[in-house]
Amino acid sequence: MRAPFAIAGTELRRFMRDRSNIFFVLIFPLLLVVVIGLQFGGEGSSGRIVLSGTEGELRTALTAELEDGGAAVTEAGPEAMRQQVARGRADVGLLLDDAAEQAFSAGEPAEIEMISASGAGSQAASQLVRTALQGLSLERAQLTALTDVGVPAADAGAALDAARQDVAPIELSVVDVDEIAQELGGLGRFDLGAATMLLMFVFLSTLGSAVTLIQSRRLGVQGRVLAAPVSGAQAITGQLLGRWVIASFQGAYIMVASMLIFDVDFGNIGLALLLLLVFGAVATGAAMLLGSVMDHEGAANGLAVGLGLVLGALGGCMFPLELFPDTLRTVAHVTPHAWGYEAFAELQRHSGGLMDIAPYLAVLAAMALLLIGFGAWALRRSVARAM
Repeated sequence: MRAPFAIAGTELRRFMRDRSNIFFVLIFPLLLVVVIGLQFGGEGSSGRIVLSGTEGELRTALTAELEDGGAAVTEAGPEAMRQQVARGRADVGLLLDDAAEQAFSAGEPAEIEMISASGAGSQAASQLVRTALQGLSLERAQLTALTDVGVPAADAGAALDAARQDVAPIELSVVDVDEIAQELGGLGRFDLGAATMLLMFVFLSTLGSAVTLIQSRRLGVQGRVLAAPVSGAQAITGQLLGRWVIASFQGAYIMVASMLIFDVDFGNIGLALLLLLVFGAVATGAAMLLGSVMDHEGAANGLAVGLGLVLGALGGCMFPLELFPDTLRTVAHVTPHAWGYEAFAELQRHSGGLMDIAPYLAVLAAMALLLIGFGAWALRRSVARAM
């Protein structure tokens, strides 16, 4: 039983010694997670707002109002604030100068400079700022009205605080009737991109490892392995385990890195890992079949990349399945990626359990058994042909 594990370890070391994998396995997937997240990801807050200017009563009150409204509020200098807005790192920038602070403290109208970005979230953030300013204006007007009739400022503030506690606030619930918006609305910014890039690169990297099968057959490595006290079944099992380990390594890396860097939520981690292992088995069978039926490394590598990208795109890894036309979405289910996509959707968006993703796991397991069976048969024939 040690021989298959030794062969699998050798295959993984050969894969990691390829310097091109440093970029395509470790860096490129995370870059695409960012790209997909910026295009289709949800927002973690109602807006990114940067405050700049003089510290004072107005800035403190405005910060509290914005944070109560769900905005992510940060502070920066005037130039840094403008750069963040210009580069899209913030939706709105607010400049509160000394004159605004003094006017607010005196109960007079205060002018605030607002700089809005050109992104899709800037309009919502701008409206959030206007709402917060209107709330402050109303509160200041109430306080001024009480003090004008002779109520001390401290007593007027206490009375307004008591009134706010006694009166239940009005709650507004917005229900989006669009099914696509409902489906994608609960996602974090990078949740969708992390799941889809995991599926695409697990399949793509594993399929690319089919080239090592051709090289080992051409260089006589497989013949020398069989000349050792290793049976044909052990040699095939070792090749199978090697590609499965490559798939598992790629997927686990993307999963851990996206959780640590982008705070991605994969739902139940145990079930997400189980889904990864089953999907990796599908990729393993496809890699064995490709490496066994082709004899030229360049052609196999080109086909692996092309096939991996086409199947990934068709399976929803580059464009959400929810946005596909009905006919194309049905066709997409010939790919394992579509089944993996929908299983991750259950885990991430609906807090799904084992029974919720069981149908998807069953289909992926059937695909894996079919491809591994054909791959093992083709590998045995290719080894016999090479000898």
